[in-house]
Parts: sequence; C-alpha cells; structure tokens
Amino acid sequence: MTAEEWTAVRLSLLIATTATLFSLPLGIAIAWLLARGRFWGKSLLDTLVHLPLILPPVVTGYLLLLSFGRRGPIGGFLAEEFGIVFSFRWTGAALACAIMGFPLMVRAIRLSIEAVDQRLEAAAGTLGANPLWVFATVTLPLCLPGIIAGAILAFAKSMGEFGATITFVSNIPGETQTLPSLIYTLTQVPGGDAAAMRLTLVSIAISMLALLGSELLAKRIATRRQTA
Repeated sequence: MTAEEWTAVRLSLLIATTATLFSLPLGIAIAWLLARGRFWGKSLLDTLVHLPLILPPVVTGYLLLLSFGRRGPIGGFLAEEFGIVFSFRWTGAALACAIMGFPLMVRAIRLSIEAVDQRLEAAAGTLGANPLWVFATVTLPLCLPGIIAGAILAFAKSMGEFGATITFVSNIPGETQTLPSLIYTLTQVPGGDAAAMRLTLVSIAISMLALLGSELLAKRIATRRQTA
C-alpha cells in the first residue's frame, strides 16, 4: 500500500473511533429516554434521532455545512468564541460520521434497555438506591451487550460514510480523505482500479473484524453472567 492509502486508513480509523466514543454517552442517554421516558415530544425526539437514516446523506452533509460551517450560526459561534472549526477538518468528518451512525447506535441500545426486566430495577429502588445508581449498577451492566453492538454498528457506519462527509468537509488528502472518498477518487482516474479494489478489501476486513470482535465480546459477557 502507498503512503496515501495508509494515511486514508489511519484517518478513517481515527474519525470512526472519535465519532463512536464521543457519541456513545449521548446515545446511551437518548436510548434510555426513549425506552423508559414518558414525556411530551417523545415521538418527535424518536423521529429526529432516526432522521439521518432516511435522509439522503448529501442532505445531512449540506445541513451540517449550513449549521457548522464558518458562516453558520453554530460553526461561526464556535470558531469565534472557542476557535473550534469543523468544516473542512477531520473533526467535521467525525461529526458527520457520528450523526450518520447515531440512529443505529441508539436503536441497538434502546432495544437492549427495553429487554431489561424492570422488576430488577424496582427491587434495587426499594433497597434505597437512587435512580442514577440503579441505572449504573443494574440497567447498564444488563444492557452492556446492546451498548457494544450499538457502538460497533456506529463504528462500521462511520468507516463507510461517504455522502455526508464529502459534502461537509470535502475530500482533502491527509485531512478529510477517508477510505470511501479515496476509493471514489481512485475509481475516477485511469489505472486506479487496482488500488480501489485493494482499499475495498481493507475496508471489508476492518468492518468484519469489528463485527467479529463485538460478537466475541458479547458472548464472553453472557458467559460471565451465567457463571456468576
């Protein structure tokens, strides 16, 4: 592999990992609200969370550019007050990937929380534990496989994200050029098919390893529960 290809692989892993780690706490909180919450606007929140799944990725990227660009209301404020810039930076690619993978993460975690027996939570509450402690010591450990699955799905989605990313942060080598955008670039130049196929196989291998690792970890957690 060439230096350019290695750079794209490393950048893709960095962006996908950053997007997953930073969105995971919010994903757990939103999943818990949707699974356990009873409040006005719950259906609207559910719709907003899953909207990136049905919107064209280019539309999501364009909305991010309007909002988080240097002239956007959020992006302009962050740039002027804190010096944080998302547009045409790898951090912007991480933001776009986090938003695109967020619905998959929330859905997996929500289903896992809904599968937890609420009688166990109620029993912990009757023993004097506050709701936050019940969540941390009962709900969270029981839904850990779902959290892992959601994180892996978001990671895999981030590794393959193209439309929103290229619209928001463009295709800048060494800064925002991820595996999908480099593969796209190579398919547009003469003689680039071999390199494109090579990177395609690398992308498939990374995704399969992530899914396999998730499955093995979930089985290990299940085995520990049975032997505990």
